[in-house]
Amino acid sequence: MERIPILKMGQVLLVTIQIDLYDRLALSLESDLVQMVKKTSAKGVLIDISAVSIVDSFLGRIFGNIASMCKILDAETVVVGMQPAVAITLIELGLPLTGVHTALDVEKGMILLNSNIETDVDTTDDLNEDDNYAF
Repeated sequence: MERIPILKMGQVLLVTIQIDLYDRLALSLESDLVQMVKKTSAKGVLIDISAVSIVDSFLGRIFGNIASMCKILDAETVVVGMQPAVAITLIELGLPLTGVHTALDVEKGMILLNSNIETDVDTTDDLNEDDNYAF
């Protein structure tokens, strides 16, 4: 069975989708990616969809699911390289991709992820400095 490669770069997992996704491959990617976030303790996931020309409601929901599951596992998700036709289709289908950050390209996506990761680390450090928590 075909698989989408998932690369680890520091605290970020990088997924570059070079083919149009069919349903089974999308589900496989979702499962593999969530398992890799857990296994590697990744803080960010960057999904490059610049080669994807067609998105349906199922694939849109998969991206939303990935972002939601990664968020639960303490990782941010950024989708980059979205073609204008794909963006139009997602909006027309009523799929806002809640929880998914977007950027124009991989470089801007990495900057966004790194800034989010640094912000989370700073917040965690602030909490650890004071042992007297008031919730």
